[in-house]
Amino acid sequence: MTGHSNLIEAIDALLPQTQCGKCGHPGCRPYAEAIDAGEPINRCPPGGEETVERLAELTGRPPLPLEQPAQLPLLAVIREAECIGCTKCIQACPVDAILGASKRMHSVIASECTGCELCVAPCPVDCIDLVPHPEWQAANDDTERQEYLARRAQLGRRRYQARQQRLTRLEREKRLERQRRVIRQETRGSRSGPTPQRQRQMAVKAAEQAVRRARQQLDHAQRHHDSEACHRAETQLQRATDLLEEARASLAPGSP
Repeated sequence: MTGHSNLIEAIDALLPQTQCGKCGHPGCRPYAEAIDAGEPINRCPPGGEETVERLAELTGRPPLPLEQPAQLPLLAVIREAECIGCTKCIQACPVDAILGASKRMHSVIASECTGCELCVAPCPVDCIDLVPHPEWQAANDDTERQEYLARRAQLGRRRYQARQQRLTRLEREKRLERQRRVIRQETRGSRSGPTPQRQRQMAVKAAEQAVRRARQQLDHAQRHHDSEACHRAETQLQRATDLLEEARASLAPGSP
């Protein structure tokens, strides 16, 4: 397991971190995991032939031609006068590089945009353009271009991970809130008369599932020695355990 994990980390370090999905996966890390599992190494247009060659050297595989044409660094630019504030581009951006709010003009943070293009298709008024990234164009030589790519990769990886953690946290909170509502409804219903046994059992089952998921997340974080993820999982486990105790209490004989 450690050998596979180390290889995945090494593969991910060679990818451009645009998080564009052109490889057929929802991000560079998932593509690194797929390569480790045997998927071809030539599916990253933003990485170009150079990335294929580096991956070939790392994995010992032959350097195949790119499946799609290589792509130079791009920047998404919103024609702000035409923006209707629908937030669809914000939801699509894998690195949270777009600012805005519902029915308000949106704007791209140029220094954080990876040029993934994922914001273009959802736009209902087609007001997003892709242009060569100015930092890439401003580079005077290959050294400066490589420095720009390294900065973009580092920032892209960090912002992608932060977004994934945020979305995971929000989904957990929504799931827990749904479970809380079920338990509250059961508690309120019990005050006016007996609650059907089946409904109480469903509330307990939902809470038990939340506890199992939290324990699995904690085990995963501990295996990867991720202290931050461990802390989040422990907090989640405590909340889920509290919910389970509350749900089980509703089944106890003599409960109101």
